[in-house]
Formats: sequence, structure tokens, C-alpha cells
Amino acid sequence: MQFEGCVLVTGAAGALGRAVVAHFAARGAALALLDRDAEALAALVREVPGIDALPLATNLLDPAAVAAAVGESANRFGGIAAAVHLAGGFTMGEAVHETTAATWQRMLDLNVNTMLHSAAAVVPVMRRARRGRIVNVGALSALRGGAHMGAYIASKSALMRLTESMSAELRDEGINVNAVLPSIIDTPANRQSMPDADPTRWVAPAALAAVIGFLASDDARAVHGALIPVTGLV
Repeated sequence: MQFEGCVLVTGAAGALGRAVVAHFAARGAALALLDRDAEALAALVREVPGIDALPLATNLLDPAAVAAAVGESANRFGGIAAAVHLAGGFTMGEAVHETTAATWQRMLDLNVNTMLHSAAAVVPVMRRARRGRIVNVGALSALRGGAHMGAYIASKSALMRLTESMSAELRDEGINVNAVLPSIIDTPANRQSMPDADPTRWVAPAALAAVIGFLASDDARAVHGALIPVTGLV
């Protein structure tokens, strides 16, 4: 199925970002690619055949920078049909009572504030068009608490509640807001950190990209505020 319009992707240069970009590029979407790493973005654009992309090195923690990137993307492509928020981060090791202010702030910044800055810029564009799709990435592990992961789980749980709240606020304006909840994604970083695990049981980035692609498509027009587990065999 072909995709019409522009898909804006934050965190586009990461391992999941590459799979998501490839998924939409293969379906003819225009792509606005936001990431802090300009060299990685340029390499990504070179790697994906036939891509129609606007790579924008952007500090997602700077609301003004995000607004400028979204505005440039909307002007270039005549709007934003879908926004896929992949930016985020993970940490573990500290017990809740030992969690430092720096750890807590970092998880809020990476997993919540990046999305809020993107939404603040993207939603007005979609409201003017009275249509759009927003897809966030939560975490299956954030459905309940877990030892030594409190800051991460709390930040991803906040992202999930914000997804549901945004959906309730925007669904009557033709904007669908949903999230995917992956378990362990098969990335080089996860393979390195868990060398004894079986990565064939994890979620392949391309498989997760396909679910994201569905939520960003017109086929998901009746789906609002969903938090969809994508678990592989874990």
C-alpha cells in the first residue's frame, strides 16, 4: 500500500529509525527526518534507495529548534500526514530510593519531553488539515513496576498516559494518537548488552516498523488511544 504525504520521524537515525524510514520510503512517503546526529542522518539518506527525505539535525530538547524543523518540513511537503516519535532512552540499575535527580531528569527528557516538544509543533499543523496520525513508542515493561528500572518505567508510563490523553483531546479533529509497546527490540546495542540471550525471540525492527506503519495509515482510522503490545516471542 502506498502512503501519501509526509511522515515526520524523530530519532530517525537510530536502529529502529532506520527500519521505520525504510518501511515508509518503500511505500512512497516523503520523509522529514529529525535526529541530533547530522552525519548519521546523511548516511541514512544515502542508504535508502529512492528516498524523498528532508534530513534535519535537531536538538529535540529545544522546543524552538523542534518547532523550526517541523515548520520547515510542513512547508517543504505541504503538511505532515503522520508523526512517528521514536526518540527515547533507557537506563537501569538504581533502586527507586537511590535514583539521582540527573537520572530522573534524563529519563523525563528523553522519553517524555522530546515527545511533548514534537507534539507542540506537529499538532497545530494537523489541526489545520483536520487529519493526521501520531504514533509514539512506549514500552511493554512500563505496564507495571520493576526493580531497578523505576525512572525508565515511570517515564514510559507517563508517555503512555499522555498518548491516551492526546487521543481523547484530538480524535474529534481527525487526528489519531496511538502507541506501540515493544518488548526487547533486536538492536546491536541490545545484543551487546545481553550476549547470552536469543535475539530471534526479540522484536525485529522491521516487524515493529510494520505495526507503526499500520497505525500511521488510513487503515487505522478507527483506532484511537491504543497501546499495542509488540512482543515477539519474549
